[in-house]
Amino acid sequence: MAKRLIETITDDFDGSPMEDENPVSFSIKGDRFVMDLKPENEDRLRAALAPFIAKARRDEATSMSRPRGRRTPGAATRAMSKEKSQEIRQWAKAHGLPVSERGRIASSVIQKYEAAH
Repeated sequence: MAKRLIETITDDFDGSPMEDENPVSFSIKGDRFVMDLKPENEDRLRAALAPFIAKARRDEATSMSRPRGRRTPGAATRAMSKEKSQEIRQWAKAHGLPVSERGRIASSVIQKYEAAH
């Protein structure tokens, strides 16, 4: 006997089915909330909050749109390509430097590779 499991995403406000997830987050007095809402219910929420938001000020210290944490000096701004990682690993092994098959490559190894090229 075959079984089929059907997953339905529903709007958290009215329970109606949704095609895709649409998480909407908001915060009141330090409590963060997230709801999956259809675009029309998201618009309703925004309209209900609009008069309050219009008179509010943004809390820059806890703004949800800002990235959390600090970057360390010299931290990479984007991921290295798979090909570049493989090239550095092969070079490191050929030069007797410790490097794993997977995962992050030590910055000291990357610096030595870049200095040699």
